[in-house]
Amino acid sequence: MHTSGLKYLHTMLRVLDLEKALTFFVDQLGLQVLRRNDYEKGRFSLVFLGPAPDQPVVELTWNWDQSEPYPEGRFFGHLAFEVADIYATCARLQALGVTIHRPPRDGRMAFIKSPDGHSVELLQAGGALTPAEPWLSAPNIGEW
Repeated sequence: MHTSGLKYLHTMLRVLDLEKALTFFVDQLGLQVLRRNDYEKGRFSLVFLGPAPDQPVVELTWNWDQSEPYPEGRFFGHLAFEVADIYATCARLQALGVTIHRPPRDGRMAFIKSPDGHSVELLQAGGALTPAEPWLSAPNIGEW
């Protein structure tokens, strides 16, 4: 615990399509579903995801009756995950159909987006890898 008494718990993201969000965060990115609570009376579900039960989590909030996409806003920022090999991770995600919006040209950092447009930063563990193709010359795609 930090001296401030604060402990990071989770980041909450509202999602339009829970199944698409779970495909991205679980099947493609590799997080685990740690718990799920469905609230019939309030007509919403909360799904908590993380790399492990003792790590910070992402809370997906799915409002069952939401029919329009939530507006994208830069106020959110991004989720950040450390990865063992930025190049292998980006190649795996790209093979699964995920767009690499900011390729890891520097061997250290990349950005992707969830189906709802949430930015996800991937950071190389330890020092940056040696810049290498195909990432070195890959262009940015859209915003992140």
